[in-house]
Amino acid sequence: MYDLETRHRALALVRQGRSLNSVSKETGISRYALRSWEARLEPLSRAAAPCERCGPAPQTLRSPAAYTYLLGLYLGDGCLSAGRRGVHALRIACADAWPGLIDSCREAMRQVRPENSVWIVQKQGCVIVTSTSKHWPCLFPQHGPGKKHERVISLEPWQQNLVDTHPWELLRGLIHSDGCRITNWTTRVINGATKRYEYPRYFFTNKSADIRQIYTDTLDAVGVAWKQANRFNVSVARKASVALMDAHIGPKY
Repeated sequence: MYDLETRHRALALVRQGRSLNSVSKETGISRYALRSWEARLEPLSRAAAPCERCGPAPQTLRSPAAYTYLLGLYLGDGCLSAGRRGVHALRIACADAWPGLIDSCREAMRQVRPENSVWIVQKQGCVIVTSTSKHWPCLFPQHGPGKKHERVISLEPWQQNLVDTHPWELLRGLIHSDGCRITNWTTRVINGATKRYEYPRYFFTNKSADIRQIYTDTLDAVGVAWKQANRFNVSVARKASVALMDAHIGPKY
């Protein structure tokens, strides 16, 4: 006997376009069982999974703050992959070093699409938090062919409205995916004695100029001072701005 989570996870592999034979070998589940689950669970899943964006009258998202955080994660370390029957897999890469980030990512996916299962796939040094739905492209219209830094990335008006309402959630998602909080240090000689001084700062690194622009525009909106550290790196180092980031984001854990 297999629980519902296991069944959805196996079906997600099938939706990625893989053969029943390869999924059966990987999971140990018979092809007959996979075929049977696909016939029974797919219609139920489709019937129970409405979308706030693609209907005739788009509605407010059920969890706008969770979505805005997930948007930040997606822009940083996420991708959408097309599978069978129009189903797409949303994948967010999270380093093993940050179990709190993994939990936050899974919870955000569950809140945004509670009808769909969420699971993790272990890779070397990281996990891929994954969920499949026909409606992920509706929620992330930035999806497209090629790498993000090689194409235009811009927010839809409805997404920008959410960012304007929940700016810190977007910033938290961006920092959790492509950012960090570090402590720099320097020494000074005072009255003949060498003293060490430490000062924290935040970095955000992304090759996409459009994504960096979304990040810095949002920093401007919440009153955080920043500077371009190098070609791909944005730094927040002023004491008051770091304190503001600490109050709303803090280090990853």
